[in-house]
Amino acid sequence: MTPPASAIPAPVTRFAPSPSGPLHLGHGYAAIMAHDAAYGDVGGGGGRMILRIDDIDAARSRREHVASILADLAWLGLDWDGDPVFQSHRLARYDAALGRLAAMGLAYRCFCTRAAIAAEIAASASAPHGPAASRYPGTCRGIDPAAAAARAATEPHCWRLDVAAAVARTGPLAWHDAALGTVAAAPLAGGDIVLARRDAPSSYHLANVVDDADLGITLVVRGADLVDATHVQRLLQALLDLPSPRYAHHPLVLGPDGRRLAKRDRAAALAALRDAGGDGPRLAADLHAGRFPAGYSLGNP
Repeated sequence: MTPPASAIPAPVTRFAPSPSGPLHLGHGYAAIMAHDAAYGDVGGGGGRMILRIDDIDAARSRREHVASILADLAWLGLDWDGDPVFQSHRLARYDAALGRLAAMGLAYRCFCTRAAIAAEIAASASAPHGPAASRYPGTCRGIDPAAAAARAATEPHCWRLDVAAAVARTGPLAWHDAALGTVAAAPLAGGDIVLARRDAPSSYHLANVVDDADLGITLVVRGADLVDATHVQRLLQALLDLPSPRYAHHPLVLGPDGRRLAKRDRAAALAALRDAGGDGPRLAADLHAGRFPAGYSLGNP
C-alpha cells in the first residue's frame, strides 16, 4: 500500500543527462519534471534535485556538451542542489559493486562480439522475434571462472549478470511507479545484461543503482522509455542491498513525425533555441503546462 502523501519525505530527485550531444526539448521536459517534483507542487515541495552528468562513455562524452547542458538549464531558469556529480569520477564505486556481484558468483566474463551473438541467435532453430531477438543467448555463462580469467588477460571481454541465478537468489521483487502503481519486477525478459565493458567501465544499469543509493535519490523522474530498465535495476538494488526509490515515468516529447526526439534533431535542440534569442523561462513554463512548440507533442511512440 502506498503511504499517504504526508508520510512521504520531501523527495530527492535527479536529472542525469549524457554529454554526448546537445539537449533537446525532450531533455528540457524531463529536467522540468524532475525539478518540479523536487521543488514544486508535484512532489510536495521542499525537496532537492541533483544534477548528475552521465559521462561514463569516454568515447562519446565531450566537455563542450557539459558546458552546453549547464547553459541550457540556466537558460530555462532551472537550478539544482550542490555541484554537478560526474560519473567519470565515481568509477571505483562501480568497480566495487561489480566485484561484489562477481564474488557472489552472479557476474561472469563474456568474450562474444555483437556479430557473434547475432549470428548465434539467427542460427538457432527457435530464433526469437521481437525484443527477445537481441537477447544474449548465454554463450559464455558456463565458462570456468579460472579459464575465463586467464583468457581475459589477452582477449577483449565484458562482464554480464547471470540474471536467472540472481532472480533465484532474491526471489520476487516489485517497484512503485506514480502512474503504474506497484509493478512486479520482470528482469528475466532482458536476458544476461552487460555490467561493464572495456570502453565503458560500468553499464547504465549498474551505475544508476549505485549512484541513486549514494546520492540519496528517493524519487526517480524519467521518461517512459526507461520503464523496462527499471526491472533489472530493481534486481541490482536487491542484490547489492541498496534502497529502491519511488519512480515516476513520464510520457516523451515527440517530434513532428510522431517519433521520440534524438540528439540529432537540431530543430529541437535547446542550444539552437537559446542562440536564436528564445525566452527560456517562457519555454519552461509552457513545457511545465504541457504546451509545446508547433509540431511537437507529448505521448508514447
